Amino acid sequence: MEFKNLLYFVEEGLATITLNRPEVANGFNIPLCEEILTALSFAEKDETVNFVLLNAKGSVFSVGGDLVEMKRAVDEDDIQSLVKIAELVNEISYTMKHLPKPVIMVVDGAVAGAAANMAIAADFCIASEKAKFIQAFVGVGLAPDAGGLYLLTRAIGINRATHLVMTGESLKAEKALEYGIVYKLCESEKLEKTTEQLLKKLKRSSSNSFRAIKEMIWKSQFAGWSEYAELELELQKSLAFTEDFKEGVLAHADRRRPNFTGK
Repeated sequence: MEFKNLLYFVEEGLATITLNRPEVANGFNIPLCEEILTALSFAEKDETVNFVLLNAKGSVFSVGGDLVEMKRAVDEDDIQSLVKIAELVNEISYTMKHLPKPVIMVVDGAVAGAAANMAIAADFCIASEKAKFIQAFVGVGLAPDAGGLYLLTRAIGINRATHLVMTGESLKAEKALEYGIVYKLCESEKLEKTTEQLLKKLKRSSSNSFRAIKEMIWKSQFAGWSEYAELELELQKSLAFTEDFKEGVLAHADRRRPNFTGK
């Protein structure tokens, strides 16, 4: 398969998935989401692949939802396409967490919206000191997608998760390390070396162990994901049809503060 929105290659047991839409800050649209899922499926089925790495081109890892696409959907009253994206990003996080192989996410720069929640879905997140994780949903009148609250409350606790998602405040790399979202923190130029060091350590262990560990983690912490996903999608769909969501998207496009009315 020829990918148009990402790069995919396998080398020495590592499948690398690189988001490649830097012109829109690697925003998620339907084609990109579908390609990520396809790449993850390739990596899972490929017996030569033992580890999966997710990174991105450009100075921003991802803004989350493609804001240009959001503006188009609002202008054309095509909200259903945005609901589809919400469904797909949840499936991406689900797949990352359920994949029987270690998933490593390497971030340099801002990681917002769905991408911030995918960082939690990864087994290891290596971040540069430039990284910041932003639960940006309240800024456009939405709630977390990509399994966000299901993952975040388990990773950092209910109170911390509530504070982040309700304020939309950015979580700087140092604090993300303290919270346990980030595994290793380093300078941008040392990201590759730090990742290589982790892979060297992981390669000493059996893939059988990783498969068993991930299954036990899934069964003990995430077995109720499907029920949560239904609720997440139902609520995202209802929010996407509100006037506040439209106002949030238009305000962002106009570079002004949104005037939410609760409608």
